[in-house]
Amino acid sequence: MAESFITTNRFFDNKHYPRGFSRHGHFTIKEAQLLERHGFAFNELDMGKRAPQTDEEKQFVSVCRGERMPETAEEKVWIKYLERIRKPKRFHTLSGGKPQIDPSEDYTDTDD
Repeated sequence: MAESFITTNRFFDNKHYPRGFSRHGHFTIKEAQLLERHGFAFNELDMGKRAPQTDEEKQFVSVCRGERMPETAEEKVWIKYLERIRKPKRFHTLSGGKPQIDPSEDYTDTDD
């Protein structure tokens, strides 16, 4: 891997991970480091802005195109990242059940 995925730019995704990859709990420390160090190259290869230079980069591009399953750590973390940012965020509402009544309070009408 010494000659593959070389870039001088760090990769950050302030839209989906404003506090960094390692602080969101979606990635391990190693995965977060891979994304930060090589994510810029991963993104350029995935988007077609950069031509693959090595066999490892060519295999990475074929994974991005869906031609084969991810096998290396780099391929797995990039696919994991893409799945996370493409998945719609789930949200929970606070009004899901019946209203609860406090049994200590008596709401019966005693004015007879």
